[in-house]
Amino acid sequence: MSEERVLTKEIAEQFLADWDSVDLEEFTAIEDDAAELLRTFPNCEPKVHQLEGGGSFEEDRDESLYLNGLTSLSDVAAESLSKHKGDLYLNGLTSLSDVAAESLSKHECELNLQGLTSLSDSAAESLSKHKGFLSFLGLTSLSDGPGHVALAESLSKHKGGNHLNLQGLTSLSDAAAESLSKHECDLNLEGLTSLSDSAVEILSKHKGPLYLFGLTSLSDSAAEGLSKHKGDLYLSGLTDPLDVAAESFSKHEGGLYLYDLTELSDVAAESFSKHKGDSLSLEGLTSLSDAAAESLSKYNGGLEFHGLTNLSGTAAESLSKHEGYLYLSGLTSLSDAAAEGLSKHKGELRLDFLTSLSGVAAESLSKHGGELYLDLDELPESTAEILRSHPSFTENEDEHDDEEDDWDDED
Repeated sequence: MSEERVLTKEIAEQFLADWDSVDLEEFTAIEDDAAELLRTFPNCEPKVHQLEGGGSFEEDRDESLYLNGLTSLSDVAAESLSKHKGDLYLNGLTSLSDVAAESLSKHECELNLQGLTSLSDSAAESLSKHKGFLSFLGLTSLSDGPGHVALAESLSKHKGGNHLNLQGLTSLSDAAAESLSKHECDLNLEGLTSLSDSAVEILSKHKGPLYLFGLTSLSDSAAEGLSKHKGDLYLSGLTDPLDVAAESFSKHEGGLYLYDLTELSDVAAESFSKHKGDSLSLEGLTSLSDAAAESLSKYNGGLEFHGLTNLSGTAAESLSKHEGYLYLSGLTSLSDAAAEGLSKHKGELRLDFLTSLSGVAAESLSKHGGELYLDLDELPESTAEILRSHPSFTENEDEHDDEEDDWDDED
């Protein structure tokens, strides 16, 4: 068991005299008198440094208090720290009394409580009144209690970073989901492993990116509900073929990211080709049938296949007809036939991890009509030399030459 390290009044005084001399995050407990002193930080004007050639500059300083090592906080200390005028980091706390929560709710800047896994309804009610940004990465439950619902409602209005991260939630009531659905930007609920159909229907009203990485299964009715969501949708835990769900997802109007889907039937591919969003990521796939490639070539948005390790010439020929960007970053080699097929693609083409490519294949890709992304340093020099004739690389070289000329002019 690690020894408790107490932040005393004397240490707080030392910190206030020279804030570089003490690392506050080393301490696991804090005396009430020390908290009372620290609430005044910063208690002086910024340090001014003189330059040798004359002049001076003020030292940048962070007015935040980083007390992430604290594992406990008395009610008196919480009252003092609530008066601090900068951001407050208390990510080491795993519990918070109702009284301490009431005090901290009066804090006026960013408040980080990422270590809390639970809150009483009373504590949640208090913290819902906090006027600054709140961070609760570790919170595991938002119930239908009035305090929890009030907190969810408050969090839904957060503007800080435009991202509401509640990745620790494993339980979410419909009432809390209703409030969170009003958040207007990124909503991260990746800790949820299941959702009721009613919760899905509620969250489908959310207008921004929605992260549900933890879902490992999805009923057909839930897929139908999520298809109504208007923002980007991230689902990384689904591995089933999703034949029926794919038909529902085809109606979804945002980007669709299915990171762990390892199998794609020809039926599902046909459905996904009708997807109404601007991007479709199926990066869990390691193979793609010729029929599926033919179907997906009709998709009107960008296609991402970061997991594909091989691509037939026939599939490449089909994908060449696709009119959006095409990411094939999982491929390390490409046959001559596949390269010939992809050379006819008109949009952005990413083959970032190719390490093996014949001269014939390079000649084909050099004729690609859109942006081409390859790491030439990873390819044989003879192959790379052929590809340098592509406009994507000649433009980069011209830009590099211009930068060097600018440096020469400055010298």
